[in-house]
This record gives sequence, structure tokens and C-alpha cells, in this order.
Amino acid sequence: MMFEHKQLQNLQDYFTDLNNRREKGVYFYRINNYSEEIKNFILKYYEEARKTGVVIEGKIPNPTEKNLEYYNEIMGMNFQMSVGFIGTSLKKWLPRMNDYQRQTISMSVYDTLDEMRKSGKNDNMLKNAYIKFMCWLYYKFERIVSQLGENKIPKILYEGEVSNYELKLITILSNAGCDVVLLQYKGDASYKKLDPESKFSINFQSGTTAFPQDFSIKWIRKELENQMNLQRLYGILPQLLNCTNAWIEGKGLWDISKSVLTRGTDKKLFYNCFIRINGVEDKLTYLNELYQFQLEIKSAKRQIVIIENRIPAPSMEEISSIRRNNYKNRDQMLIDLSSNLKYTANMELERLMNKAFIDVMVEAEAQEGMNLNKLTNKAVYLLCWQKRYQHELFKNWKQPDIGVFIYLGGCKNENEELFLKFLARLPADVLILNPNLNTKCCLEDKLLYEINYRDSLTVEKFPRENSDIRMGTAAYHAERELDELMYQDSGIYRNQQYGRAVSVTLQTMYEEIAILWNQELKYRPNFSTVDSVVNIPVIFAKASGVKNGQIENYWDSIRNLITEDVFVIKQAPFLSSTDENPVKQYVTEFFKNRRLLKEKIKAHKAYQYGYLREDIQNHILEKLQLLIEQKLIRGTFENGTEYTIISVVLNLNKDILRRIQKFDFTKKNPKVIYINTRENMISLEDSIAMAFLNLAGFDILFFVPTGYQSVEKYFNKKVMEEHQIGEYVYDLTVPDLSSSNTRHSWRQKLFGRNN
Repeated sequence: MMFEHKQLQNLQDYFTDLNNRREKGVYFYRINNYSEEIKNFILKYYEEARKTGVVIEGKIPNPTEKNLEYYNEIMGMNFQMSVGFIGTSLKKWLPRMNDYQRQTISMSVYDTLDEMRKSGKNDNMLKNAYIKFMCWLYYKFERIVSQLGENKIPKILYEGEVSNYELKLITILSNAGCDVVLLQYKGDASYKKLDPESKFSINFQSGTTAFPQDFSIKWIRKELENQMNLQRLYGILPQLLNCTNAWIEGKGLWDISKSVLTRGTDKKLFYNCFIRINGVEDKLTYLNELYQFQLEIKSAKRQIVIIENRIPAPSMEEISSIRRNNYKNRDQMLIDLSSNLKYTANMELERLMNKAFIDVMVEAEAQEGMNLNKLTNKAVYLLCWQKRYQHELFKNWKQPDIGVFIYLGGCKNENEELFLKFLARLPADVLILNPNLNTKCCLEDKLLYEINYRDSLTVEKFPRENSDIRMGTAAYHAERELDELMYQDSGIYRNQQYGRAVSVTLQTMYEEIAILWNQELKYRPNFSTVDSVVNIPVIFAKASGVKNGQIENYWDSIRNLITEDVFVIKQAPFLSSTDENPVKQYVTEFFKNRRLLKEKIKAHKAYQYGYLREDIQNHILEKLQLLIEQKLIRGTFENGTEYTIISVVLNLNKDILRRIQKFDFTKKNPKVIYINTRENMISLEDSIAMAFLNLAGFDILFFVPTGYQSVEKYFNKKVMEEHQIGEYVYDLTVPDLSSSNTRHSWRQKLFGRNN
């Protein structure tokens, strides 16, 4: 049996045994980008490949003269192009393989050689390839072939740019039952020369940054050693783990005030928040909301600590109470100082504190590269504050208790930052309030969830008493009066002044697109505001062909359009019907009598946009309703396509959502550039997404050098302007578009490259 290559739902699917996989098959992916998720996956996958597979660093060594002599001695130099001959040879050459494994490898080798023959390779070339494959199987992959077909799938991890014959052999093994990961630190360009249509492996579409320069399998080994060392520093690990922010709805104070008993059901986890709120949603009600919030916390009998403007530095008495010695290295220091974390009231809490202390101190050293003396001083500060506040925050602690630590004003220095990171890894909600946007909180942490409001308010004191709530109302009304004077019918607009907008697609010449592209919407033709609704002129166009056949200039013209507001799609399709979509199973509940049930959608557990601004949520749902009403997408109200439309729009890419969230209807609008250089068809889901984003106010520009039909295939009418800009060009590979690699003279920059 030959194994089919299956699609991952997530990287953890690699570690599922064959019999437990959704579809019986193997995974063969190449990874070109980096993220924290990818790093953690590679660490785990490396360990699996090291134990039960093969790790390839650099290249697979070519067979040596001695290797070939031994092969000739055992097997001779005969060769026949048949499955039977290959199977008989394998029985003699690799005797540990069983009949099933031998048959599978034989068929896979034959198929590969047959493809080579069809591509024009002569018999001698096929024989040489066959002998190379046999030597590699014996000297490099012998431990794998005897595991093929078993429930525990063997793994191959390849680092670097794979060669033609290496790819063929790895594909042979993959087809016979191996999982494969290719780590391509330099990107996909070299691989695509060997497999331009990605027939042998799948590009893992995740991660947005390039691999760090020092990332390698050698680095992975060192990182695993560091993790083993950390286990030694931890000692006995706590049984509980923190589930920080994963359960929240993005509602700030509401999330923190939520009962700890309703946050989650896994008894191995404690569910806490780590949130920073910058600015204020409403100046008039802000202080009252804080007052009511802290009353709710107290009425729930939860421990609470409130700090204003700064965490007072440790006193000399507090510092002298920390037991410490002279240290030769970091590990010695951490092990010794962690003895100050004794909390005899609860051993599990003590272990949680110890682990959090080790984690934040190791991370601080890695990020700052600080010397041992400075690191020790920071650790002492942290321990002083921990001793100062632990009784208030963790008095009589037991699972699932969650205290609340509120810091009004935000972190002012590295010591405060370190302490809040420490607390956020304990059973406590940590809330940073930074209502004054003229101040800056220096804390950065991967666990932190941030909420930003556009209004600013100076607050010196947390409103513990009701009498603290009367400040600021006069200023609030004065500001509203100023709004009416400055921002009504004046051509001047304050940030996020309008909450509703209607898109008007512009008909332009192709040359006008570059001129309009970076203009604020208010300067474009046909922009207007009527009855608190903005009419926003947008671009929805397709550029077919390449001007004068000049490829380099073509890519440069695209580079010039890419700014931080632009979402770039480089390969079709971007979305597909098989993508994970938690909304899809509920869409029939969301649409009755040709109307969206907007309130039901917002209240549903599958709704993913609850953290967005309310006006933006309404904007999205209004445009979704409009897209369905217009019947722009073929099949709407005919074959259930309206439900596909709902599922796609309610499951948009996070980066696109962020662009919608910050979209100010009077300023620059978000944009999509979609590049399709191949014969791959743009999907129905892509067409739905692009039609929706056009209605939502995005500029959308397709670059199709082949001139092939793309998104318009699924439209009922013409809604997109097509520009024939030059001759059709095929099989282009999209280069790095982040910056131009060409230099131009001042004359070219001033007058254009083609002048």
C-alpha cells in the first residue's frame, strides 16, 4: 500500500499514531517561516526523529568508493526496471524488512524511476539512481525501513536546501509510510525549482517571519539541553499549569470579574487574566466602572491588591530579609535564592512560585544579556515584592482561588515589569490600567492581552470610595462641545469619528491606481459624509499581463504598493473549503427568512469577533447581509451558497481582522494585494472574502501575469475593473516583496523607470 500525503489541521497532528489519524496517511511538509509555535513543534519533532527516525543536517553524503565496492560485492551491478527485481534485491540487501515493507519500498522506488524514465532519463542514468537509492537506504535509512507500516510512524527531519535526488529518495520513503519535515531557512525558491507545483510536499502556511540567523538543528540540541537544565532548576514541578487569557472574551474588566468557577473545567489548570487597558472607553463613566468593578471583586470574597503610579521600592529591611550568598553562575544563584519562596501554607503554591521565578529570571537573562550581579539584584527586588504582597494576594489560597492585582499607571522600569510577569504566572489576575495615553507602560510579554481605547484621561488615584468618582465630568462635556465646533461639516475629522460606511468602487485607469493607493480616503474623488455615514471610494481591480514583459520592473511596481496597511496573498488559493472553520456547523442557525440574526450571532459561543469595537462588529455584519442580498456570488439562494458566505465572513484571517479593527473611514483604508502567477484556481471562499472586503472598504488589487480567469469566475456580474497592462507571462515565482533589490538613478526615481 502506498501512503497518501494528508493535510494537517495543526502541527500536533504529526505526533498522532497512524491508527488514530483522521485520515490514514502521512504528512510531508516544508517549513519556510518562523514563529513560537513552529519553534516548539520543531523541538518536539526533532526528539521524535532522533529516537525513531533520521535527522539530516546539511546533505545526505553520497556513497563513497568503499560503499559502492561493498554494494557490488553483495549485490552485483545488475539492474532491471521491474518491481520484482527491486523487491528481490531489497530482500538480500536489507534483510530486516518484512514482506509488506519490501513491497511498499519496491513500488515506491519503481514509481520514482518510472517518472525519471518518462522525463527522458536513459537506462544507465536509471541504474545509477537506483544504486544511489539502495546505498542511501542501507547506510542512512536502514533504521527507518524496518518500521514502515507500523502504528508509530517513523520521522525524517531534513535541514537545508534539498537536492533533486535527495527529494526523490525522501519522497520514496514518505510514500512508503514516513512523516517528513523540511526546514528551509532560506525560503521556498530552491525547492520550487525541483517541484514547482508542490506535488511531493506541502508548504506549511504559517509564521510571518524568517528563521533567526542562528536557528539550526545544532541550536535545537542546545535548546533541549537548556530545557533539561531548567527541569533540574525547577525541582519538583507543580501539578497545576496556568491557562492565561486563553479563555477570555476580550472584555477587560468583565473578564476579570467573571467567577473563577465558570472560567474552565480542567482541574489541572488555573484560569487567570493578564490584561493591559490603554486609554478609556468613556471618560464620563470610567471612574464609576472601576469603582463598581472593585466592589464586585470584594463581594466575591476574592483577594485584591491595588497599586497606584509606582510599586514602592524595597526598603533596606526588606532587602536584608532575603537570604543570599556569593554566586559563581546563574543556576547556582537561582537555586539558592528560590529558597526564599517558602510558603508553608500550601506546597502547590510554593512550587508554582518557584517555577514562575525561574522562568521569568531565565527569560530576563536571555533577553537582556545582563551580568550575574545585575541579574541577582533584580531577583532580590522580585523576592522582596513577592514577600510584601503574597499575604494580601494569596491569603489562605486553595485551588481554584484567583486573586486580583491591579496596577494603575503601568510599569515604569524593568524591575516592575519583571514582578508583574512573575505574578501573571501565578493564580492571580493581573490588570494594568494606563488611562493616560501620554504615559507609556514598558511591559512586554507574550502572555499579555492588550485593549486600546482612543480617549485619554489622567487618573492619579484608584476610586476605592464613591466620593472619588465626581472628577472630570465638566471636561467631558467641554470636549463634546469642542467636537461639535471642530468636527462637524468642517472637512476635519477626529479619530474614528464615524461608525458606518458605504463603499463606492472607482473606475480608473491603471496608472491612476498607484496615485490613489496611498491617499487618505477623504482626498479621493466621490468621498462624502451624509447623515453620519461615510461614502468611501475604493479600488477593486485586476491587472493582467506584464508591462513590456519586464519582469523585474513588474515586481518593483508591486513592491512600491506594499505598506503596513497591505495584506499580501502570494499563492492561490488562500482559503479553501477544507480549512478549519468553527463557525461552519452553526451557520444555519444564523440566517432565517433571508436575514442575518445579528444578535443571535453575537451571543453565540462560536462567534469570534466579540473583542472588536462594537461599531466594527456592526459594520462587518451589515456588509455580510449586503453581500448576500446582492446575490453577487453565484449560487446564492440556489444551492446554499449563502451559508458558505456566512461561514467564510465569520472566520476571517486574524491579520485581516486587525486591519478592519483599526480602519478609520476617513483616513487610509486597508488593502489586499492578491498575486496569482500559476494555473491554480482562486477558490469560491477567496471570491467570497474579496467581495466582502470590497464592501467593507478595502482596496483590492489582483496581479495575474498569466491573464487567466481568477476571482471573477464566481461572480454573477462584473464588479471588478480589469486592466490589460502587457503581454502574458507564465510560471513566475513570486520573489521577496519586502524590499527592492534594485538601485535606480535619481532620474529614474524622479521620472519613472520606463522613461
